Amino acid sequence: MLAVLLPVAVGVAIYLFGTHHTPRYDNGLYGQHGTTAVDLKAQLSTALLGLALIQLALALWMYGRLPGARSAPPPVRLGHRVLGFLTFLFSLPVAYHCLTTYGIETTTPRVAIHSFAGCALYGVFVAKVVVVRSRRLPGLLLPAMGALLVLGVALLWYTAALWALNGDSVPGFSTV
Repeated sequence: MLAVLLPVAVGVAIYLFGTHHTPRYDNGLYGQHGTTAVDLKAQLSTALLGLALIQLALALWMYGRLPGARSAPPPVRLGHRVLGFLTFLFSLPVAYHCLTTYGIETTTPRVAIHSFAGCALYGVFVAKVVVVRSRRLPGLLLPAMGALLVLGVALLWYTAALWALNGDSVPGFSTV
């Protein structure tokens, strides 16, 4: 029961904070403000997407699903865990800036998708940690949670970082 409730509670808590928090549009990120903070966040998010893709490649290697690769040596598992933890830590300043600067917004479909995906991402992260620690849950949940994490990072990147880096435009969403 905890495996379901805890991830949902995390996602809902982030959502509630974001909807009840007064946005502070003048918030900075590493000393940058306004459009320079948005550009920095887009660059950091692009790095996060790269780290998530490396995580995916390491997971595929560990599970013997990386075409053309030999069996993963034991240090790959440790590297995957360490890199995953560092990726999570690296994501926190970006998420904190998003949440405290903008909160949860639903002004356009792109912004709404980004807001809800951000809440869900950290719920999925908690779910993955619960699955990793559990011996009772089905083994297929671990790669499923990992895949959801990578997809979540990609969706967040697409709806914000790519949008910012591409002149406030991405395929599938109007420039509004």
